Amino acid sequence: MKIAVAKENELGELRVAQIPDTVSRLVKQGFEVWVEAGAGVGAGYDDAAYATAGAKIISDRALLWREADVLLKVNPPGKQDGALETDWLKPGATLISFLNPLGDPAIAQQLAQRQITAFSMELIPRTTRAQSMDALSSQANIAGYQAMLLAAVSLPRIFPMMTTAAGTIPPAKVLVLGVGVAGLQAIATARRLGAVVEAFDIRPTVKEEVQSVGAKFIEINLEEDTVAEGGYAKQVGSNTQERICQGLSEYVTKADVVITTAQVPGKIAPLLIAKETVAQMKSGSVIVDLAADTGGNCACSEAGKDVIYHGVTILSPVNLPSSVPVNTSQMYAKNLLNLVKYLAKDGELKLDFDDDIINSACLTHAGEIRNERVKEKLLVVSQ
Repeated sequence: MKIAVAKENELGELRVAQIPDTVSRLVKQGFEVWVEAGAGVGAGYDDAAYATAGAKIISDRALLWREADVLLKVNPPGKQDGALETDWLKPGATLISFLNPLGDPAIAQQLAQRQITAFSMELIPRTTRAQSMDALSSQANIAGYQAMLLAAVSLPRIFPMMTTAAGTIPPAKVLVLGVGVAGLQAIATARRLGAVVEAFDIRPTVKEEVQSVGAKFIEINLEEDTVAEGGYAKQVGSNTQERICQGLSEYVTKADVVITTAQVPGKIAPLLIAKETVAQMKSGSVIVDLAADTGGNCACSEAGKDVIYHGVTILSPVNLPSSVPVNTSQMYAKNLLNLVKYLAKDGELKLDFDDDIINSACLTHAGEIRNERVKEKLLVVSQ
């Protein structure tokens, strides 16, 4: 079976789906591995390193896609010279990548029509059994870390308390809104830097996790269910959202740094910080909004841009994991390796849809879209 690793063509994307170390493991498993020329350069891996690991280097992108039995990518397929890259895949081939199926369900339709079996890394269940394949978590970990470093560099003061002959400097106050993987890593990073940290999440079950990494959990009484299937945050009603926004205002205005990470898969990011609240923050304060590309948690956010509003700096970085491609590629490559090994039996992919991991992660197979939420999104889009 031929496994192909495609080069990422998206602007600013430096990650790669496999690194030489994981390629060598695939080769030892008996797979033939093709790597597109230059695929790993952004992450620090040249073609010679892949060749040494046992891969065949392919310069013809279209050929690599056409011949692949399994194609591994970081980002969803795009267009090449005006043509859809999905059209290069042969019927029956398997694609494994981040596919953003809830944000752009049309990709699922294209893949189903092409008879492609697609595994979306966003759909890997967050269970103990699937932990080694959970690419969303591995990439979010780095995003949370990087977000706090961005804030520390942008803030015109230091994070830790410092006692000097000239007096004592109090520690910075950090607020983290949204305590998933990225939020927890942001908290841990802020604590290591010496800040005092508070955190909020609409899921009360994360309180112990917040406290375990040294932060104070903010509690706001909410009168509706806030936890969706799989432990994710649920989209709440407008009244509840307004209550959250108002309840957080006093904490936001006292903070030196606010990191926001709150997102609901397939939905517009919830608004947590109104412009009026930003205007009341201390001059020089910093907000880093990790949800900007899905609408933003802060009303002042503009995806990919730095904004200054009433003396407050609002950073809205996109694709933070790509800013440290060496580590994120290592982690993502291992996630994909574990998934491929999980799917493969005797050198071929064997799909047992009674298995919860396979059933959850498989987006399309045999001409059908298998995920019900994606089907529902397509219906909404078509109406």
